Amino acid sequence: MPIIKVLPHAALCPEGLTFEGTVGVNLCRQLLDQGIAIEHACELSCACTTCHVIVRAGGASLATATDAEDDLLDKAWGLTAQSRLSCQTVLSHQDLTLEIPRYTINHAREG
Repeated sequence: MPIIKVLPHAALCPEGLTFEGTVGVNLCRQLLDQGIAIEHACELSCACTTCHVIVRAGGASLATATDAEDDLLDKAWGLTAQSRLSCQTVLSHQDLTLEIPRYTINHAREG
């Protein structure tokens, strides 16, 4: 099982978190299952950028982003060359290190 390391995020995961991931499951679902309340305004349908993550290590093991994902990422806050939408990024067998950006395109967060 690959290891997912989430770097500290002041609001969502202040201490950071390391956990065993499940191959074939998208990163957003795995983060939510670990209690990291990453935003996902479109309910994982690739229609927003609120689940944007930056893959700091292990990104070469992931499938290439689709055109739809790339088009949406252009709107993401803090876009980098390693940016992905976690709802569209399916875990492979390699370990990953993720950073959750400080902000999203949402002006307010529900709940």
